Amino acid sequence: MIKNIIQVEERPPLLMCLPLSLQHLFAMFGATILVPFLFKVDPTTCIFLNGIGTLIYIFLTKGKVPAYLGSSFAVISPVMAIMATSSYASAQSGFIVFGLLYCVFALIIKYVGTAWIDIFFPPAAMGAIIAIIGLELAPTAASMAGLTGEAINYQHVAISMFTLAVTIIGTVAFRGFLAIIPILFGVICGYVASLCIGLVDLTPVVNAPWFQVPKFYAPTFDLNAIMIIAPAVLVTLAEHIGHLIVTGNIIERDLLKDPGLTRSLMGDGIATALSGCFGGTPNTTYGENIGVLALTKVYSVWVIGGAACLAIMLSFVGKLSELIRSIPVPVMGGVCLLLFGVIAVSGIRLFVDSRVDFSKSRNMVMTGTIMIIGLSGAKLSFGTVTVQGMVLATLVAVFMSLLFKLFDSLGIMKEKF
Repeated sequence: MIKNIIQVEERPPLLMCLPLSLQHLFAMFGATILVPFLFKVDPTTCIFLNGIGTLIYIFLTKGKVPAYLGSSFAVISPVMAIMATSSYASAQSGFIVFGLLYCVFALIIKYVGTAWIDIFFPPAAMGAIIAIIGLELAPTAASMAGLTGEAINYQHVAISMFTLAVTIIGTVAFRGFLAIIPILFGVICGYVASLCIGLVDLTPVVNAPWFQVPKFYAPTFDLNAIMIIAPAVLVTLAEHIGHLIVTGNIIERDLLKDPGLTRSLMGDGIATALSGCFGGTPNTTYGENIGVLALTKVYSVWVIGGAACLAIMLSFVGKLSELIRSIPVPVMGGVCLLLFGVIAVSGIRLFVDSRVDFSKSRNMVMTGTIMIIGLSGAKLSFGTVTVQGMVLATLVAVFMSLLFKLFDSLGIMKEKF
C-alpha cells in the first residue's frame, strides 16, 4: 500500500519515481522556457543548466530541501533593457555577479541573521517592487500577443487570445495532474491551433538531429549590465527566503535552521553564477514545484533530483530545441498576459498577507513613490550606467526604507509600519 506522504529522505521505487519526476519537470517547463524565449537564446541551454543547478543545490543543502531551480522572472525587464543597446553576452556578466552576490549574502546571513531584510524591504516596499516586475512587462506581453502596433494581425490576436483562454480555464478549473501544468497545456493548445492555421513551419524540426550538445554562450564583461541587473538580487533574495519558509511549512520542517538559509542561498548562488558562465539565466526556487509538493504530498528529494536528470537528458534532444523555437510569438504572448499579471498580483497579495495598513501615510507614501518611479519610465544615468524600471524602484525603496528607519530612531516619525 502506498503511504499518504513520502518524506524528503525517502527514495520511491523507480517505476513510481519516474512519473513523479515528470510532474515536476512539466510544472517548471512552461515558465522556464519562457525566459530564454524572450531573450532569443536556446531554451535547451537553460533547461540543461537549470537541471545541473538543481543537482548542485540539492548537494549543497545536504539533500534536505526538495526544491527545483528554474529561470527567474525578476531579470526579464533589466535584461531586455540591456539587450536594447547591447548583447545577451553582456547580460551574462550581470548573471555571474548576481550569483556571486547570493553567495555574499549567504555569508552575511550566516553571521548577522535575516533581520536586516525587513529593514531594507518592509512589506510596503517589497510588495510594490514585486508588482512592478509584472506591470512594467505588460507592454511586452501585449506586443507579443499582437494587441499593439498600427497594423493588427487578427490571426495573431486570435491565437494569443485562444492560448490565454485555455491557460485561464486550466488554472481555475483543471484538477489533478493537469492542475499543475496549465501554462504548458495552454502553450501546447496554442501551438496546435497555430499549426492548424499555418503559422508554424515544421521544416527545421524535421531536419534537426535527434541528438545535439546544448549550445553554450560566452559572457562579455559589461559594468553597465552588471549595475542594471545587480539590484534584482534583493528582490529574489526575499523571494528565496519566502519559498524556503513555505516549503518548510509544507514538509513540516524548519529549513531555515536545517540545512539553513546560508546553504540554500549558497546553492542558488553557485548555480546562478555557473549558469551565467555558459549562457543560462539566473535561477530561483520555483513556486510551481512547491505547489506540486503540496498537491502530491511527495516530498522526496530523489524525485526532484530525478526531474533535474530528466531535464538534462532532454536538453540533448535536438528536435526539442527546434520545436520550442517554432512556437509562434503570439502563443507565448497569450501566456505572458497571464503570467506577468500574476506576478503583479503577487505583489498585491504580499500587501494583504502582511496586513499593510495604507491608512498610515508612511506606507502609502512609500508604496506610491516606488510604483510611480518604477512604472513612469524615469531613468538615471551615471556615466555609462543607466538605471530604470524595477532596478531604479528597488534603489528608491532601499533609500526610503533606511531614511524612515533613521527617522524612527530619531523619534521624528509620527507612526510606525
